[in-house]
Amino acid sequence: MPSFPRHRLALAATLLGLAASSPALDLSSLSKDVKPCDDFYAFVNGNWEAAAEIPASRARIGSFEQLRQANEELLNRALKELADKPALQTTPGLKLIASYYAAGMDEAAIEARGLTSVAPLLNRIDTLQRREDLPALLALLSRAGVAAPLAYAVQPDRKDTRRNVLALSQAGLGLPDRDDYFRSDERTRSITAAYRVFAKTVLGASGRPAGDAELDALLAFETQLAEVSRERTKLRDPNANYNPFAPAELAVAAPGFDWQGYLAVLTAGAKQPQRLLVGQPEFATRVAKLAAETPLEVWRSYLALRVLDTTAPRLPKAYATAAFEYRGKALTGLQAPPPRSESVIQQIGGRTGGEPVALALGELFVARAFSPEAQRRSVQLVEDIRASMKERIDKLEWMTPPTKARAQEKLARMQPMIGAPEKWPQYEGLQLSSNDYAGNWLKVALWHSGQQMKDLDAPVDRGRWRTSPHIVNAFAGGLNQIIFPAGILQPPFFSASADDASNYGGIGMVIGHEITHHFDDSGRNFDAGGSLADWWTPLDAAGYKARADKVAERYGAISPLPGYSINGRLTLGENISDLSGLPIAFEGLQRALKRGGAAAAKPVDGYTPAQRFFLSNALVWRTKVRTEFLINQLRTDSHSPAKYRVLTPMSNSAYFAQAFSCKPGSAMVASDPLTVW
Repeated sequence: MPSFPRHRLALAATLLGLAASSPALDLSSLSKDVKPCDDFYAFVNGNWEAAAEIPASRARIGSFEQLRQANEELLNRALKELADKPALQTTPGLKLIASYYAAGMDEAAIEARGLTSVAPLLNRIDTLQRREDLPALLALLSRAGVAAPLAYAVQPDRKDTRRNVLALSQAGLGLPDRDDYFRSDERTRSITAAYRVFAKTVLGASGRPAGDAELDALLAFETQLAEVSRERTKLRDPNANYNPFAPAELAVAAPGFDWQGYLAVLTAGAKQPQRLLVGQPEFATRVAKLAAETPLEVWRSYLALRVLDTTAPRLPKAYATAAFEYRGKALTGLQAPPPRSESVIQQIGGRTGGEPVALALGELFVARAFSPEAQRRSVQLVEDIRASMKERIDKLEWMTPPTKARAQEKLARMQPMIGAPEKWPQYEGLQLSSNDYAGNWLKVALWHSGQQMKDLDAPVDRGRWRTSPHIVNAFAGGLNQIIFPAGILQPPFFSASADDASNYGGIGMVIGHEITHHFDDSGRNFDAGGSLADWWTPLDAAGYKARADKVAERYGAISPLPGYSINGRLTLGENISDLSGLPIAFEGLQRALKRGGAAAAKPVDGYTPAQRFFLSNALVWRTKVRTEFLINQLRTDSHSPAKYRVLTPMSNSAYFAQAFSCKPGSAMVASDPLTVW
């Protein structure tokens, strides 16, 4: 568990000041016109949704977004002071993000530099004259953070998580989804037109050909990649996407491409891998075919666009604005860009906190935002809910004892990572500038590639954090881990001073959700050590599949917008985790209430602990979105819209019906309740 030295707490206080208080459970907008048993989401959030207005710079608003913005505003104040007061930059990470932030905020310097910071990449592309040089160029771009058209990672081997392995996967499409290259509906035509405008703008601004002929060739090239890109639902199958190859075997499966030369540049002097994973071999085969046959001018245009697309938010206004018009306005309905500071923080840390220097933001955030008491209560929440999951597994009527024993072993060995790491990275060898935003991005990407290659074929570090603690999210890590950053352990999800019902209904359900992810239709394929292995009897596997199929069918029948339904297969893992995470969190609450005695069972604000549990859960899913955002979510996101993350799990929960005395036949009481775990 992380510790917080006094000097770090003092630094945080200097930078950030006192924590702002927030009520754990705000019941001020409950509806008087909607009954809880008719529509619980509308009962809790309907009045708020009717009154709320989405700002021009937002695609959605709600509890998640409100907390994310609060965390980033906290960071913004701290980063300003760090940049202004070098004496506060007392660690390598703080020095790096102070420079990175200052460079991102210096728009005059960004304009003055133009494309000079990414010129090394663009020049290499422009001078591509020999087909034999293409593999080395693609590898160089990959090292520089441009996945075009292959993405790579050094990661734990899924079938032997003791060691790291090089993995290649499909990437490099400019439209949001591979299906967008083949759909013909009005929405897809609009998105495609916006993408063409974006490509024309950034290529033209950089002095490259961008007429109709070039754009047609670009779209045709990407369409050939899309033809062999696996659909999002198929990418969820861990077995189908685990394909080991020796380099010589890959050369046979994907002829026409110098894979040895590609790997030599990609690993940059590291020991050549004798074995690698190729997620989608048919995609690698198509890349090799295109490398051998596609005119080089098309490759140059495509690769230049990928570089400019990747770096546009860090480039002069012409490029950043073009990126916003496409990815912000056309895809999600934004009417204005977000504040500059917010954009810079997200460029440094990413939306999920996985960027190479994101942990330095967490170093700045965590001591002030996550107290030892919050740590203690969070650990208790996890253990209560884990214990509830253990009981549920024991009681499963459809699972045989051998599979139950393996499930219990997996649950017992599950590794919680709560709050923040014990040690922060030192970023050896990385130095950044305070006036070269795009250049900093390139330095970080190349440094990170070097760090990854040091891990190649090395033992896996199971204690390493790979996401920043400031992030408002939680994760089921690939090593049988559950990860709860300090950023989400804040109101309204969690407060060290809140009543148990509020906490278990908020972050408790998130904990239950993440635990269940390791037992969802994808996660169930991994064993107690996090390795891909079949630990199910055929009978139990069939029983699981039958229950999962019902979940997919039930959610697939929901149409949040006319003509747009939830993709029951794409969202299956998230939906199973919602359906099971809610009751195990509720059962975890019962453990906490038992410890608290009679005082803990008393109503608060007129609501029993059971009722407050469900009220808290509905409040954390409070969300209002733009139509464009919702359409994009339904097409590409593995999560169901927030409203149905309340209605469907609760209507399938006997605990909810009992808490609010809902009768059979009520809208919030499913006639055929879904159960998996």
